[in-house]
Amino acid sequence: MADDRDDVEREHTTVVETGGGGGGGVLAVILLIIVVLVLLYVFRADLGLGGKTTNINVPDKIDVNVNHS
Repeated sequence: MADDRDDVEREHTTVVETGGGGGGGVLAVILLIIVVLVLLYVFRADLGLGGKTTNINVPDKIDVNVNHS
């Protein structure tokens, strides 16, 4: 090995960073939950989640006069 031939003693330092990272996944989950809640709010009537119901009156008969020349 190359280290066996060196007479100089070398010191190796390993830097381990703790804390700080890992917030990206939590932020993505929070944003996903907010987007889902907003979409549920916007489409609540289409999904039947308490939207206002309106009565639509459709006539039984429609008279149409067509005059041929």
